[in-house]
Amino acid sequence: MNREQKRMMQRQGQVGADGATSSRRTSPQDVQRRRSSRTKPRQFFREIREEMRQVAWPTRPEVINYTTIVLFVLIFMTLLIFGLGYGFSKFVTFLFQK
Repeated sequence: MNREQKRMMQRQGQVGADGATSSRRTSPQDVQRRRSSRTKPRQFFREIREEMRQVAWPTRPEVINYTTIVLFVLIFMTLLIFGLGYGFSKFVTFLFQK
């Protein structure tokens, strides 16, 4: 465990200041406190909207470029697998005809 993980666990209350792990279980008071601090649906959707604004969305030309690449790779792989399957089936039938 590195320092960053230890500090995060200390902030979350999983590890004491001396680095010893907390062996106590979650008390009913802790559970009740967490339940009472739940976000309301309105706040939840507001936070979703804020997070979605921070997403780096691709531009239209980028989407078209990526879609074209995916379609060409899909067609190529389909033809490759079909060709190999067809070729192997012809080879196997050729072997067993004799």
